[in-house]
Amino acid sequence: MRRLKFEELQATPWKNGGGVTRELHGYPAGASFDAFLWRVSIADVSQSGAFSSFPGVDRVITLLEGEGMQLSSAGGQPVLLLPLQPHRFRGEEQVSAQLEGGACRDFNLMLRRGAATGEVNVWHADRDLPHGCSLLFCAQGRWDVLTENGEQTTLEPRQTLVCDDQAGGLALRSLQGGSIVISVSINLL
Repeated sequence: MRRLKFEELQATPWKNGGGVTRELHGYPAGASFDAFLWRVSIADVSQSGAFSSFPGVDRVITLLEGEGMQLSSAGGQPVLLLPLQPHRFRGEEQVSAQLEGGACRDFNLMLRRGAATGEVNVWHADRDLPHGCSLLFCAQGRWDVLTENGEQTTLEPRQTLVCDDQAGGLALRSLQGGSIVISVSINLL
């Protein structure tokens, strides 16, 4: 397991140049926007506008901070993205976001269709993950993470734990009220 601190991640411009993102982890490591099989990132959204286009990529977006954003796509019903409620959509959809208040920050999972599948879960209470996970992000509070082989670490707010070769289960234990952790599970096809 490897720990990442949000403050140490490099901010890079969005594919369409409309904002910045910080990659938490991706596969293969260092792959470009056109070559990754999967990637997890956090984006700062300071103004309303269009999402970058990612043909052939399935996306899951989860609002971390902010009052919300209205997502609109050609031919689809508008979706109000509320905090900590994952929303899945196709990367080739022409999606635009209208901020409901001020700036927002969101958590993103991108999966190259046909190469990887995955899911995002938001946990508010102690949880056992019997098959482990690929990545954990502490959205609020503090969490103890225990592996089946007895390894233990504590996640602080805005820290990420990358579980590259985590074949066994994990136990998530909240250390204070109001703690929230996001888990990402990925399967390569």
